[in-house]
Amino acid sequence: MPDPRPRLLVIGAGGFVGSWVARLARDEFDVVEGARRPRAVGSAAESTIASPARVAIDITQSASVRAAFDEARPEFVVLTAAIADIDRCEREPDLANEVNHEGPVHVARECRECGARLVFTSSDAVFDGTKHAYREDDPPTPINHYGRTKARAEASIQEILPASAAVVRPSQVLGFAPVAGTNSYLNKLAETLRAGRTVQGATFEFRNPIDAATLGRVLLDVVRSKEASGVFHAGASDKMSRYEMARALAKALGVSPDLVLPQHEPAPDRRAPRGPDDFLVCERLPRLCGFAVPTCAQVIERAVHGTA
Repeated sequence: MPDPRPRLLVIGAGGFVGSWVARLARDEFDVVEGARRPRAVGSAAESTIASPARVAIDITQSASVRAAFDEARPEFVVLTAAIADIDRCEREPDLANEVNHEGPVHVARECRECGARLVFTSSDAVFDGTKHAYREDDPPTPINHYGRTKARAEASIQEILPASAAVVRPSQVLGFAPVAGTNSYLNKLAETLRAGRTVQGATFEFRNPIDAATLGRVLLDVVRSKEASGVFHAGASDKMSRYEMARALAKALGVSPDLVLPQHEPAPDRRAPRGPDDFLVCERLPRLCGFAVPTCAQVIERAVHGTA
């Protein structure tokens, strides 16, 4: 029998945030996982839940996007696919533009053609971090190429889908990835600290993080709301330096926080510039869906231990 649930296409389902969204959506939606290289059914990463449909999609190619939409026939789309490595974007600006700007444009145009609602995950990197608190209506002021590609994608999506698209900007996203091979910061941090190796944390960069499970639920709340359009911020009610964050995560992981060493100034290398304080003020989500803005302590607890 046909699945009576609404069809949701998660583009970037092989990545960190996308895999969380796809997993959380399965009770309510008929989920189609979209990725450049879809995971094989029965792989080690497969959950115990009945495996969702999968479709290959390369968002940099308009023909690939069209073919994936023709196959998936989505009513809702969550787009998380991106090159999120800020330094790589600086080194490979053309590729970053293809994936982070032109790709979302292709997706938005197909959503317009088939009447699907779109939720796009952006980033706090659209801001320069000098204002210390950013609201949803503040104009973007990016200082690195990654942030510029995200800001351009935001503008293009809202021009193509002014009433049926929403942009959600998280800051640092914390959590263990449901699938292997993602860019999860917590997976990498836990592996390093549990091996007894030290890490550095910047004392001069502040963020208000969000855990991946909470962000996934937020994205689903936004995509199912017909009234949701424009920009939404998702982050904690307070902020921490990257050094404080790494130490708090170490404690929650049960390892010595002394393995986290302070870094008091940027390294003298080719690292792309970062904003010193990208605090995202969350004003619209509580009004839209009753989102209870968590504290940093709650975010870290949820990220490490998976609590709601």
